[in-house]
Amino acid sequence: MAQTSPNAQIQDPLEHAEALHQQVIELYQAGRYQEAIPLAEKSLAIYREQLGERHPDVATSLNNLAGLYRDQGHYGEAEPLYQESLAIRREQLRENHPAVAQSLNNLAGLYRDQGHYGEAEPLYQESLAIYREQLGERHPAVAISLSNLALLYRDQGRYGEAEPLFQESLSILREQGERYPDVATSLNNLAGLYQDQGRYGEAEPLFQESLSILREQPGNYHPNVAASLNNLAALYQDQGRYGEAEPLYQESLAIRREQLGERHPDVAQSLNNLAELYRVQGRYGEAEPLYQESLSIRRKQLRERHPDVAQSLNNLAELYRVQGRYGEAEPLYQESLSIVREQLGERHPDVASSLNNLALLYQDQGRYGEAEPLYQESLAIRREQLGERHPDVASSLNNLAALYQTQGRYGEAEPLYQESLSIWREQLGTRHPDVADSLNNLASLYQAQRNIAQAVPAFQAGLEIQEWNLELNLATLTDAQRQDYAATLAGSTDWAISLSLQAAEAQPLGLTTLLRRKGRLLEAGSSSLQRLRQNLTPADQTVLEDFIAVQQRLATLTFNPPPNLSPEQYRQQLAQLEAQATDLEKTLAQHSAVFRVETQPVDIAKVQAQLPTNGVLVEYGRYRPFDAQADSANRFGDPRYAAYLLFPDGRMAVTDLGDAAEIDTAVLSLAEALEDPNQSVEEVHRRAQTLDARVIAPIREPLEGVEHLLISPDGALNQIPFEVLRSDSGQYLIEAFEISYLTSGRDLLKLDLIPPSLNPPMILAAPNYGEIVAAAPDDNGQRSVDLATLTVGPLEYAFREGRALSALLPDAEFLTGRDATETALKQSQAPRLLHIATHGLFLKDAPRRQENGDAEGTVFNGTYEVPIENPLLRAMLALEGFNARKSGQEDGILTALEAANLNLYGTQLVVLSACETAQGEVFSGEGVYGLRRAFTLAGAESLVLSLWNVEDDSTQELMVGYYDNLLSGMDRSEALRQVQREMIHSDDYSHPYHWAAFVLTGDWRSLKALN
Repeated sequence: MAQTSPNAQIQDPLEHAEALHQQVIELYQAGRYQEAIPLAEKSLAIYREQLGERHPDVATSLNNLAGLYRDQGHYGEAEPLYQESLAIRREQLRENHPAVAQSLNNLAGLYRDQGHYGEAEPLYQESLAIYREQLGERHPAVAISLSNLALLYRDQGRYGEAEPLFQESLSILREQGERYPDVATSLNNLAGLYQDQGRYGEAEPLFQESLSILREQPGNYHPNVAASLNNLAALYQDQGRYGEAEPLYQESLAIRREQLGERHPDVAQSLNNLAELYRVQGRYGEAEPLYQESLSIRRKQLRERHPDVAQSLNNLAELYRVQGRYGEAEPLYQESLSIVREQLGERHPDVASSLNNLALLYQDQGRYGEAEPLYQESLAIRREQLGERHPDVASSLNNLAALYQTQGRYGEAEPLYQESLSIWREQLGTRHPDVADSLNNLASLYQAQRNIAQAVPAFQAGLEIQEWNLELNLATLTDAQRQDYAATLAGSTDWAISLSLQAAEAQPLGLTTLLRRKGRLLEAGSSSLQRLRQNLTPADQTVLEDFIAVQQRLATLTFNPPPNLSPEQYRQQLAQLEAQATDLEKTLAQHSAVFRVETQPVDIAKVQAQLPTNGVLVEYGRYRPFDAQADSANRFGDPRYAAYLLFPDGRMAVTDLGDAAEIDTAVLSLAEALEDPNQSVEEVHRRAQTLDARVIAPIREPLEGVEHLLISPDGALNQIPFEVLRSDSGQYLIEAFEISYLTSGRDLLKLDLIPPSLNPPMILAAPNYGEIVAAAPDDNGQRSVDLATLTVGPLEYAFREGRALSALLPDAEFLTGRDATETALKQSQAPRLLHIATHGLFLKDAPRRQENGDAEGTVFNGTYEVPIENPLLRAMLALEGFNARKSGQEDGILTALEAANLNLYGTQLVVLSACETAQGEVFSGEGVYGLRRAFTLAGAESLVLSLWNVEDDSTQELMVGYYDNLLSGMDRSEALRQVQREMIHSDDYSHPYHWAAFVLTGDWRSLKALN
């Protein structure tokens, strides 16, 4: 028998056509549409030639080629093919043949894609009638036809007509078996209808049942599972349940990449949806590359004028708009609008969306005359195509109202806001973020009209919804992602403070908002770790151990890089470790959310009840004043400071303190004087009085009779000790008041939540740092680190300090010299007191050139430097082996990043007796990112830390006196106050440089079971 060459062509033309058709299917499944089309065209040509122009198989081939064109958005090319296929089937088969019904259905689908709903509906209805007549009322094809007609009604907002069709379709398919794959599709479609209507409680179990069927039937890694995951994630996103949406979007994306390839259009859809989630969370840096990758895939795999390309352009433009990148946004919006008008027609809902978004851009730019007709056209299309009560109609009404408000057309704005709010409440429920935005917009309108009586309750209702969503989402995010999400709400915080300063009836609203939001991310992080540790499963333990190990490797690589790495390799390794750490942190956050405790929102009464009878809460807030009458681009002014006072009897007051830039300048001036022991006391006093006049004098009168100030600073005010502020009469603030610090007044609600540890105290003092390769730095006996070499010298008084404290605390574990290791500290389990006397350092966030030309805030490897962006890597303590970067398996550097993973739950007091331990990168509303934040995250009840470089001998003097006072039963803050007041009146240490550096933050009360 003769053998056939592997490269020989198939001889039979019809077999060749069928082979081509199989290749088309494979390319289509891979999303390679452009490669599939010429093969489909060739297959059609063969069928025409071999079977004749009117053969039913030609109709099938025409139908398949039309489907390829339709998927790529080639609607003009698809339509005549669908029509020709339909004509052949009507002619060659019969009018009521099921194949005719299929052609009718496909042509209707094409019209639906284009928004030609009036042309699509009769075709869908005719198709359904044929299937019912020929196949019976309960045939699966009838169910699918019912579902397609229902999808058309859903697109039009005709929900009442769609629902019974979806339900009938589902009923028919369930007869085929409850776990029939098409049942999953039907469940998904009905759930999507409920989602559109805001009936989230009804939609969720249907989406979940659909996903369960698909996981069981085709398997966990099938593209249909990916689609189902995507849909359930979209539901959670619509509800503001972002933490639950993200892992589903990510799993969907992973399946699609694995099963369909990196460049499939479905991958582009997943990338786009995940980017949308990040955008609404304010995670703009994560969203942009995903949008761009999605757009790139769609341009290549579909075509330049495909509606999905328009969607990607629109979404990327929206990202740029919210970032204020208007010049980049406008051409993308314009191109997107051009595509959807061309491909979908003038009255398609996607055209309305594009018009709406372009109008938003024009409004942001103050181009009101250009914005208004676009808003009005968008609203008209949406009302016509979607119905009067669709959420998209509410969006158009809201945006048009905002434009009228900006123009001072208040009478026209209010009914639109009210109608918008009514629709959103009806369709989305009472806790949706869009409802919060609508209430806030209505409140701003009332405020612009000086109608405070209506503004306050509307704004309060909006803030309550934001609070609910904030609590829901913070639990599942990493710290960096929490920052991005919280930033999206910063405007309403500023507004609440601003309104409370303008109207007495709004004062509780301003303080409540500040108490709820200030320091919220720190609380979310510590609560997340605490919940996880309390409910640790074996799987969680493994993830936690991996996370800690990655943090350790990251810290070690930062300060002890391998000598043979090139700069590029070094940076690459750092980036890889940072990515691993982020992924593990995200996993831990999501696991801890499982155990999330539902908490009641913070209110003033709860905080007031925790105040000491002789005290007052002084809650500072840095805010931008809000002007409801200004245009949207200029509603927020330059930052200012405000101070709220809350008394134990419920009295409260709020005072505007003035321009933040001027106060920050006074803070910096005082800080520079305090850090310099050679600065004259008189000059320190002068600068202290200047700052006192700005931040204490305006509130001094109400403080008459108060003994204890519980101060919650904000912004730059975190960087100075209020104790040193000086009144006009020449009295230090510490002489008039006991002072303790809180991240937020909300911290008072955490008192006594964690039982105090019974474990022995730990004192770690004067480690053996190892030999100094370079000359020993002249540090004047300070507990600081030489920045040029990152090396340290021995500390004589730190050793004396540790020895003296070990005598006062005989049951304490005293580690010094070679025993004062990172390993010992990391292995400790919640000592009831932790004291560390060593060198400390914070590399400033703004790199400063040193005398040797090196830059502070960078690490060095031979001839290159790498900036350290994470502030928790720039704050550190020197432990055993620091100079050699070698201590057993550790490097002798305890960074704040590592300190955050210590187990200090139940540790009553941590004293960091070293330089700059209170320093870090200041985030307005969130305090200081450095050792202060790290030890709080680790669980410490209270901290004593230093604000500048401290001297070895004076620090030892202060610390021994402090512990003497603690052991006598004094409060933690009063014990520090008394030793500082003694130093003020001493001969050697009266300069504030010596006595004012250390501050106490957290629980100020006396220690429990210290002896």
